[in-house]
Amino acid sequence: MDLSRQDTRETPAAEIRSGSALPFRDALPPEAPLAMPVQDLARFDPATAHRPGVRHAAPWAQRLLVFGLAALLTAYGAWQMYQVVSVSGGVSALQYALLALFTLNFSWIALAFAGAVLGFLVLLPGVLRRAAPDPLPSGLSTRTAVVMPVYNEGTARVFAALQAMHEGIAASGLGAHFDWFVLSDSTSPDAWVAEERAFLALRERLGDGARLYYRHRRRNHHRKAGNIADFVTRWGGAYDHMLVLDADSLLTPECILGLTAAMEADPDAGIVQSLPLIVNRNTLFARVQQFAGRIYGPIIATGLSAWSGRTANYWGHNAIIRTRAFAEACGLPDLGGKPPFGGHVLSHDFVEAALIARAGWGVRMLPGLPGSYEESPPSLIDVAVRDRRWAQGNLQHARIIGAAGLKLASRQHFATGIAGYVASPLWAAQLLIGLALVAQTAFVKPEYFTSEFGLYPVFPRFDAVRALQLFGLTMGVLLAPKFLGLVLALLDGPVRRACGGGLRLVLSCLIEILLSALIAPIAMLIQSGSVFQILAGRDTGWNPQRRDDGSIPFADIVRRHRWHMVLGIVAGVSAFAIATSLFLWMSPTILGLVFAIPISWASGQLGLGLALKRAGLLMIPEEREPPAVLTRAGTLAAENAARCLDEADALEALHADRALAEAHARMLPAAESRPRGAVETEHVLAQAKIVEAETLSEARAWIAAPKERMALLHDRALLDRLARLAP
Repeated sequence: MDLSRQDTRETPAAEIRSGSALPFRDALPPEAPLAMPVQDLARFDPATAHRPGVRHAAPWAQRLLVFGLAALLTAYGAWQMYQVVSVSGGVSALQYALLALFTLNFSWIALAFAGAVLGFLVLLPGVLRRAAPDPLPSGLSTRTAVVMPVYNEGTARVFAALQAMHEGIAASGLGAHFDWFVLSDSTSPDAWVAEERAFLALRERLGDGARLYYRHRRRNHHRKAGNIADFVTRWGGAYDHMLVLDADSLLTPECILGLTAAMEADPDAGIVQSLPLIVNRNTLFARVQQFAGRIYGPIIATGLSAWSGRTANYWGHNAIIRTRAFAEACGLPDLGGKPPFGGHVLSHDFVEAALIARAGWGVRMLPGLPGSYEESPPSLIDVAVRDRRWAQGNLQHARIIGAAGLKLASRQHFATGIAGYVASPLWAAQLLIGLALVAQTAFVKPEYFTSEFGLYPVFPRFDAVRALQLFGLTMGVLLAPKFLGLVLALLDGPVRRACGGGLRLVLSCLIEILLSALIAPIAMLIQSGSVFQILAGRDTGWNPQRRDDGSIPFADIVRRHRWHMVLGIVAGVSAFAIATSLFLWMSPTILGLVFAIPISWASGQLGLGLALKRAGLLMIPEEREPPAVLTRAGTLAAENAARCLDEADALEALHADRALAEAHARMLPAAESRPRGAVETEHVLAQAKIVEAETLSEARAWIAAPKERMALLHDRALLDRLARLAP
């Protein structure tokens, strides 16, 4: 439906009460359709690809450094492990299994190490020279849509961030080049109406020239990917670019303008991705993540950008995209079969980057562009909920990695994403096999009379000295990216001072390493469980991410982690029974599992995180000297929270405010056609209940199910009946 053709008569000002809906204007601009054909993953014709105007050389030297160094490290580690297990002169089947698992796992951390080394080498000269930032553009020649998909989010934060970014761009004098869209997929009736109230109020505050729009989809088909595709096919033709955000995204005006200028300067670029840093986090777990992302993240992202070149990755948000290139190349097909491996593409961002690169467009990263921010879940359990969805999406890429025409780097991105989750059960299997071999060494008697002739019995033994050296090498490779990030932060005077000085910075890194080491075995088992569930055919839902600071009920923590604790106790007792040295070697893993419940509880504690903050630990520069957009967004969020939009009942809000009810009705999407005789149960129930209800309180009590309320909120006739009920 084209809402620009609807009746836009404004409600008289006398009807607008404090905190209520404001005079209605068009919620959406005229549509500008853009075709987005579904892509064929089995076939691709290179003749249809975009032909760059300038030849862009691939970064082969950087790739040789990263993959060559990773291969050499892996070969050396595998050889050392072979020496460890073959000291007795023979290698058993279990020892070969241990060798194979070690090689796979070591290759994963070796690649991360090599990428971090490259990132360190790229960033070091800039830190030493203190190079000045690139100047901001004085003008733009294109139009960009800033799109923020939302799904049952808190409106106070979402619309505060949107307003802060909008004000920053308006102050730059380049606001006419940007339109702002809130693309709602919310399935909660209260969240939907709260979004509309916040939208109408914000647009009134910003004025007629705000270029702010709101759209709610009746059905969240294909989730976020479908949400963006719906925007592209309906309005994409009016915009050269779209800047895709998440509900927790916050970008400085300098970052938004920098991304737009980079896209304008590179006509062969399809996606330009910034590096989002975590901010505004205060629980213990979230502060650890925030600190790690700020100190270690840049060297990892810079290394990835350096070897990827123009076939980099896309993380689904805080990136600018050439709209027509995206429409032509990124129509996602449904995969055959049922979820978790079939159905719509869950982790769409990796796939969209691969498809747009296949179509001849560049996918670039700008990790050095400051001012790109996001938030993170507040506790270990919250991360696990999100991680379950990511695990399914990444493992689903096993069906896409072989798609026709993909660039080699794109296939590597898929492989890295898959390995990131497969690594957890592989590490768990390596620990179990290692434990079994040590138990065999301690308890199994040597076989004196084997099928093969030999003068001496074969004892299952290990080379303890080599094993210790290999353990040191593994830890060094695993922790090196953290130490390289620390070195860069110590060399960077402003960053070092903003983190509390050199001593506090080092202490913060040690705290992060300790907490990460304790959390690692818990995360390993959680991810292993996710992988096994996916392989068993269990689909995940799409629950909204909890972004607020706060703890989870202790009973839920015990329920989630009780088996982790039991497994830790069993592993500790078994290791101690076998050998004290084995117990000491496994102590980090054992401690993390045995204390899984208190660790998970502590992870979501606001008090612990704030205590470290008061001590100047786990600090990041954005806390010492917050950018103006962060401060402004925080102030606006507090003001929005005071309006209590998120606490309001949808039916009560619409009944109490006629202006809001009229605006809601005008913003409704077109009614869906249905075959005669086919009815929706929820709609029929809502209709029957609202017709019988005589008061608002009866309607609220009877129509309590969210789906029934959503059916009512989509029906203008039922909304009219609601408005005529007695209070």
